[in-house]
Amino acid sequence: MSFNSHAIIGSSKVIYPKSHKGGSVRSAYWPSGDDFSPSSIETKYFTHIYYAFVELEPDSFKLDITDSDKKWIQEFIGGLHNRHPPVKTILSIGGGGSNSTLFSIMASTKQNRENFINSTIQVAHKYGFNGLDLDWEFPEDEKDMANLGILFKEWHQAFVLDAQVHRTQRLLLTAAVYYANTIKIIGNGPRSYPAQAISEYLDWASPMCFDYHGSWDNFTGFNAALYDPNSNISTHYGIGSWIKSGVPPTKLVMGLSLYGRTWKLQDPNNHGVGALAVGPATDTEGTLDYDEILKFNEENGAHVVYDELNVSYYSYVDTTWISYDDGPSITKKVQFIRLRGLKGYFFWALGKDKDWTISKQASNALGQ
Repeated sequence: MSFNSHAIIGSSKVIYPKSHKGGSVRSAYWPSGDDFSPSSIETKYFTHIYYAFVELEPDSFKLDITDSDKKWIQEFIGGLHNRHPPVKTILSIGGGGSNSTLFSIMASTKQNRENFINSTIQVAHKYGFNGLDLDWEFPEDEKDMANLGILFKEWHQAFVLDAQVHRTQRLLLTAAVYYANTIKIIGNGPRSYPAQAISEYLDWASPMCFDYHGSWDNFTGFNAALYDPNSNISTHYGIGSWIKSGVPPTKLVMGLSLYGRTWKLQDPNNHGVGALAVGPATDTEGTLDYDEILKFNEENGAHVVYDELNVSYYSYVDTTWISYDDGPSITKKVQFIRLRGLKGYFFWALGKDKDWTISKQASNALGQ
């Protein structure tokens, strides 16, 4: 689900259209194999839960449901079955560690797409999922983007036909996408998502509004800034670019992070935003979950700073610097979702919260 730095330099003012207050989707991804049991999920804070992830078979382009997947899917569906309040379940395909080239080949021909689509329908019905999600990170060029639009159209048409034949509710179709409509540095030059196909055929697209900065940078920065007056690397810009491309706000579900990014400061006395850094903080591998950050801050007496301009938190102690979100910044971001008329939000990922603190605050903020 994660990706590295978005070097889009130069600030650009985004003007949002007037829209009604949004918010109906409260969702989160559950990483398969996680120690956090699906039966422990507090469903009152969510409407949709994603199972993450399954891969493609490299030859047939059908879903590769391994023995491990079978075990985890059964635990996932079983753990969420007959829960109150009920949640819808969505099977997510791909993820940050998947083979992008394989998706490119799959989407490139009608036969490959048909094999893939039919497989997704069969798997969804077999295990009882309510929908499918594509997390292709990322289409490499404009040809990939064009094929992605065709895939969405054919996938949606197959879902409609499937619902008619079985006289059931149509499967949901969603996709995790780059934070902005146009990808400018990862892969082969600028290319834009098929906005019209997304608008027509997806129930929603989910911009991944995080991983803006990390230890791959040689300076500290925010993992998921809502605003950035100095560049286009912000959620405000990214969501604005999606709307400007023609995707209605009501088709956008904004990504929120339940983890932070860490740096090792070059000089512990230089600990502001943009301070020089020399890789990830020791023993963190560059990330810490929200619950781990709270524990680290308390145990180490870290200085905690809320940056109101960027709507993000950071903490520092000695040479360790961490960027993350806490209750007030998440609440501000969810208020942004409501005021911009977006469809809702998703979290990456379940099991990273602290006693449902953030999940509860986000759900309450969306429902205000």
